Amino acid sequence: MDDAQTSLLLKRPVTIKVIVTSRWKEEMQQQLQAQIAQIDSQIQQLDTQGQRAIAEIQRQSLTPLPPQAAQQIDNIQIQVNQQKSEILEQKNQFLQQMQQVQFLDLHQEVPQAQMESFFRVEKGDNLVAKLNVEVVIRDGIVEEIRGEL
Repeated sequence: MDDAQTSLLLKRPVTIKVIVTSRWKEEMQQQLQAQIAQIDSQIQQLDTQGQRAIAEIQRQSLTPLPPQAAQQIDNIQIQVNQQKSEILEQKNQFLQQMQQVQFLDLHQEVPQAQMESFFRVEKGDNLVAKLNVEVVIRDGIVEEIRGEL
Protein backbone atom coordinates (compact mmCIF):
# COMPACT_ATOMS: atom_id res chain seq x y z
CA MET A 1 0.00 0.00 0.00
CA ASP A 2 1.17 3.52 -0.68
CA ASP A 3 1.22 6.41 1.84
CA ALA A 4 -2.10 7.88 0.60
CA GLN A 5 -3.98 4.69 1.53
CA THR A 6 -2.52 4.33 5.04
CA SER A 7 -2.74 7.95 6.19
CA LEU A 8 -5.09 10.89 6.05
CA LEU A 9 -4.37 14.60 5.74
CA LEU A 10 -6.44 16.68 8.19
CA LYS A 11 -6.70 20.33 9.16
CA ARG A 12 -6.22 21.46 12.78
CA PRO A 13 -6.37 24.70 14.74
CA VAL A 14 -3.04 26.09 15.92
CA THR A 15 -2.99 28.55 18.81
CA ILE A 16 -0.50 31.39 18.47
CA LYS A 17 0.70 32.66 21.85
CA VAL A 18 2.95 35.63 22.46
CA ILE A 19 5.35 36.18 25.29
CA VAL A 20 4.59 39.65 26.62
CA THR A 21 7.50 42.06 26.20
CA SER A 22 7.62 45.83 26.52
CA ARG A 23 7.99 46.02 22.72
CA TRP A 24 4.90 43.86 22.17
CA LYS A 25 2.91 45.96 24.66
CA GLU A 26 3.89 49.16 22.82
CA GLU A 27 2.96 47.67 19.44
CA MET A 28 -0.41 46.46 20.74
CA GLN A 29 -1.13 49.88 22.28
CA GLN A 30 -0.28 51.57 18.97
CA GLN A 31 -2.50 49.17 16.99
CA LEU A 32 -5.40 49.68 19.37
CA GLN A 33 -4.95 53.47 19.34
CA ALA A 34 -4.98 53.42 15.53
CA GLN A 35 -8.21 51.42 15.55
CA ILE A 36 -9.76 53.85 18.07
CA ALA A 37 -8.75 56.81 15.88
CA GLN A 38 -10.34 55.08 12.89
CA ILE A 39 -13.55 54.58 14.88
CA ASP A 40 -13.56 58.26 15.90
CA SER A 41 -13.24 59.15 12.22
CA GLN A 42 -16.16 56.84 11.36
CA ILE A 43 -18.30 58.56 13.99
CA GLN A 44 -17.46 62.00 12.54
CA GLN A 45 -18.31 60.79 9.02
CA LEU A 46 -21.57 59.32 10.23
CA ASP A 47 -22.53 62.58 11.97
CA THR A 48 -21.64 64.59 8.86
CA GLN A 49 -23.65 62.29 6.57
CA GLY A 50 -26.65 62.45 8.89
CA GLN A 51 -26.48 66.25 9.10
CA ARG A 52 -26.21 66.53 5.30
CA ALA A 53 -29.21 64.25 4.78
CA ILE A 54 -31.28 66.22 7.28
CA ALA A 55 -30.20 69.56 5.75
CA GLU A 56 -31.16 68.27 2.28
CA ILE A 57 -34.64 67.25 3.48
CA GLN A 58 -35.09 70.63 5.19
CA ARG A 59 -33.89 72.46 2.06
CA GLN A 60 -36.31 70.57 -0.20
CA SER A 61 -39.28 70.87 2.17
CA LEU A 62 -41.64 73.71 2.85
CA THR A 63 -41.60 75.72 6.03
CA PRO A 64 -43.05 74.58 8.40
CA LEU A 65 -41.92 71.01 7.76
CA PRO A 66 -44.66 68.68 6.60
CA PRO A 67 -45.18 65.56 8.77
CA GLN A 68 -43.56 63.31 6.13
CA ALA A 69 -40.33 65.37 6.14
CA ALA A 70 -40.27 65.45 9.93
CA GLN A 71 -40.66 61.65 9.94
CA GLN A 72 -37.78 61.29 7.48
CA ILE A 73 -35.58 63.45 9.70
CA ASP A 74 -36.53 61.37 12.76
CA ASN A 75 -35.75 58.15 10.87
CA ILE A 76 -32.33 59.49 9.86
CA GLN A 77 -31.55 60.51 13.43
CA ILE A 78 -32.61 57.09 14.74
CA GLN A 79 -30.50 55.32 12.13
CA VAL A 80 -27.45 57.51 12.84
CA ASN A 81 -27.81 56.96 16.59
CA GLN A 82 -28.10 53.18 16.15
CA GLN A 83 -24.98 53.07 13.99
CA LYS A 84 -23.11 55.34 16.41
CA SER A 85 -24.09 53.07 19.28
CA GLU A 86 -22.67 50.01 17.47
CA ILE A 87 -19.46 51.87 16.63
CA LEU A 88 -19.09 53.18 20.18
CA GLU A 89 -19.47 49.62 21.46
CA GLN A 90 -16.47 48.64 19.30
CA LYS A 91 -14.53 51.61 20.65
CA ASN A 92 -15.27 50.54 24.22
CA GLN A 93 -14.00 47.04 23.44
CA PHE A 94 -10.74 48.49 22.10
CA LEU A 95 -10.40 50.72 25.17
CA GLN A 96 -10.89 47.68 27.42
CA GLN A 97 -8.27 45.77 25.43
CA MET A 98 -5.84 48.67 25.85
CA GLN A 99 -6.38 48.56 29.58
CA GLN A 100 -5.91 44.78 29.66
CA VAL A 101 -2.64 45.07 27.73
CA GLN A 102 -1.34 47.63 30.22
CA PHE A 103 -1.88 45.21 33.11
CA LEU A 104 -0.22 42.17 31.50
CA ASP A 105 2.95 41.03 33.22
CA LEU A 106 6.17 40.85 31.22
CA HIS A 107 7.12 37.31 30.11
CA GLN A 108 3.51 36.15 30.51
CA GLU A 109 2.15 34.00 27.66
CA VAL A 110 -1.01 35.34 26.06
CA PRO A 111 -3.10 33.75 23.27
CA GLN A 112 -3.07 36.15 20.33
CA ALA A 113 -4.42 34.33 17.30
CA GLN A 114 -5.74 31.10 15.89
CA MET A 115 -4.46 29.66 12.63
CA GLU A 116 -4.84 26.37 10.82
CA SER A 117 -2.33 23.82 9.66
CA PHE A 118 -2.49 20.46 7.96
CA PHE A 119 -1.18 17.25 9.48
CA ARG A 120 -1.01 13.62 8.55
CA VAL A 121 -2.66 11.00 10.76
CA GLU A 122 -2.12 7.26 10.56
CA LYS A 123 -3.54 4.20 12.27
CA GLY A 124 -2.27 4.11 15.84
CA ASP A 125 -1.66 7.89 16.13
CA ASN A 126 -2.97 9.79 19.15
CA LEU A 127 -5.38 12.18 17.44
CA VAL A 128 -5.91 14.34 20.54
CA ALA A 129 -2.16 14.88 20.92
CA LYS A 130 -1.83 15.80 17.24
CA LEU A 131 -4.67 18.32 17.50
CA ASN A 132 -3.09 20.25 20.39
CA VAL A 133 -0.43 22.42 18.79
CA GLU A 134 0.76 25.85 19.90
CA VAL A 135 3.32 28.25 18.48
CA VAL A 136 4.93 30.58 21.01
CA ILE A 137 6.50 33.80 19.72
CA ARG A 138 8.48 36.62 21.30
CA ASP A 139 8.60 39.90 19.36
CA GLY A 140 7.64 38.11 16.15
CA ILE A 141 10.25 35.34 16.46
CA VAL A 142 9.14 31.73 16.98
CA GLU A 143 10.46 30.59 20.36
CA GLU A 144 8.78 27.22 20.61
CA ILE A 145 6.41 24.86 18.84
CA ARG A 146 4.46 22.75 21.32
CA GLY A 147 2.60 19.61 20.51
CA GLU A 148 2.93 16.72 18.14
CA LEU A 149 3.62 17.75 14.60
